[in-house]
Amino acid sequence: KPLSSTASSIKSNQFKMSSSSTNDDNSDKNKANNNRVALLQFEVSHDKSKNLQTAREYITRAHESGAYLCVLPEIWNSPYATSAFGDYSEILPGVGDVLADEDGASKGGWGPSPVMLMEMAKSTGMYIVGGSVPESCSGKIYNTCLVINPSGEIVGKHRKVHLFDVDVPGGIRFKESETLSAGGGVTFFDVEGLGRIGVGICYDIRFPEYALLLTQIHKCKILIYPGAFNLTTGPAHWELLQRARAVDGQCYVLTASPARSAPPPDDDDSDTAKNGDGTEQIETKKKYPHYSAWGHSTAVSPWGEVIATCEEGPAVVIADLDMDKVEEMRMAIPTTAQKRKDLYDLVDGRGNQ
Repeated sequence: KPLSSTASSIKSNQFKMSSSSTNDDNSDKNKANNNRVALLQFEVSHDKSKNLQTAREYITRAHESGAYLCVLPEIWNSPYATSAFGDYSEILPGVGDVLADEDGASKGGWGPSPVMLMEMAKSTGMYIVGGSVPESCSGKIYNTCLVINPSGEIVGKHRKVHLFDVDVPGGIRFKESETLSAGGGVTFFDVEGLGRIGVGICYDIRFPEYALLLTQIHKCKILIYPGAFNLTTGPAHWELLQRARAVDGQCYVLTASPARSAPPPDDDDSDTAKNGDGTEQIETKKKYPHYSAWGHSTAVSPWGEVIATCEEGPAVVIADLDMDKVEEMRMAIPTTAQKRKDLYDLVDGRGNQ
């Protein structure tokens, strides 16, 4: 399918908080820009091997667009359903792990998803914020994001801290805690040219305390949230929360969502696909309920402006970040220095650097 990206470049009266976004086909090929980021929005199927191939193609397009860092969506290798997380879960590497040789992955028992991300990071020379995949560890399942540097090394590992347990009357009911366990720390990593970057996953964005730990205690200049908001919460809160976290932290906020996919026809009972390692056939329609993602992967400036975004379909969103704007905002409106610590204060959170 053709990729598309749309964007808005908005300038405030004083700070000119502008950023550029271009269609990846129009960018300088293979010329990395340390301040260029790519948000990858693609459809997720029930076929894991197909999802891995799609992710490879989009990472390649990010590289061809000159991006130095790309972000994948939340749960990009699996249907977004609590009943699917266990079936699609994989053993993931930890911070500091690398693919030492061709046999290194199999010796570590890692699944195909992290191995692909590590190989692609090394071959493209990019930082990859690997969205999230279901992780199996010590009898528990986590919703986990891996961050890989251009050498193929794991430099960050975030397990979703706040689980998506909601019941909106007339809207959506979803209970991640039926399958998933919550993570236990804040996550950040450093990138030359961009500074320190904090990571959350989807529902984590609703908690300003977590974002404030990242921006005020750990000095992050960018917050990244792979997410899969739905058609109830998406139109109401997706952009609103990103802009709120950007203004709270006086930082850039980047999000990547799965593209929206149509539900299978009501009379289609024969849809089957490969599960797990690609060997087991499952009846996908009956086993996993359909989930419609809101899409609209977005970049927001420290001024709270949407500087690059897209609609609900497949897209690669490109943005060039002017990191000087972070310090300009923090100096001009010095909210961190103006905190009333006699009334309230942040406690240093446990880090997963």
